[in-house]
Amino acid sequence: MIEPDDAYRDNVRAAGVQRVAHVRLSTEHGVFLAVGYLDRVRGDEQIALVYGDIEGEGALTRVHSECLTGDAFGSRHCECGDQLSASLRAIVDEGRGVLLYLKGHEGRGIGLLAKLQAMQLQAEGMDTVEANLALGLPADARDFRVAADMLHDLGVRSVRLLSNNPRKRESLLQHGIKVSEQVPLLTQPREENIFYLQTKRERFGHLLPHLDRMADRS
Repeated sequence: MIEPDDAYRDNVRAAGVQRVAHVRLSTEHGVFLAVGYLDRVRGDEQIALVYGDIEGEGALTRVHSECLTGDAFGSRHCECGDQLSASLRAIVDEGRGVLLYLKGHEGRGIGLLAKLQAMQLQAEGMDTVEANLALGLPADARDFRVAADMLHDLGVRSVRLLSNNPRKRESLLQHGIKVSEQVPLLTQPREENIFYLQTKRERFGHLLPHLDRMADRS
């Protein structure tokens, strides 16, 4: 039996997305190539911000879940906005890399309104997992398949993944993207989000060693 070659596999994987447009996007961090995609499976509109030549091996990559409250409004309840800015700076400093901004991931995939409901429950003392489950929703409903499809389309074979989340690494590997390194993306905790960060570490296994260092200093 003849096995399909790598190019054939990549074409099959990339078929999950359709590249719709690409345009230079000037930002406060630098000038990126914005590549717009349609997710053929879910119908979501997605975007990749590409900096430099990312084809081949080892591109510094951030898979960033949509977070309106953190990314747009600067919420101190999470670290999402800080991570978004830090990722773009790191990619520019590196000279090459890509940020995939994943729509449909609000509130770990439960949607904006349910996320706000969950935040109400958190204000009453629940952690993020308990709040989602109390609403009858998954603790984490995200699917990272589309991120791998976009990377295949962009010609990226392996990444240095900017993430503290082991699930993102596992999902990319599952969908044919090699992860040569998982690069920590640690932000300064705040009083408003320290419980949230501790929950991510304890309930989801996020790699957040700086929380231990903070506890040692206190």
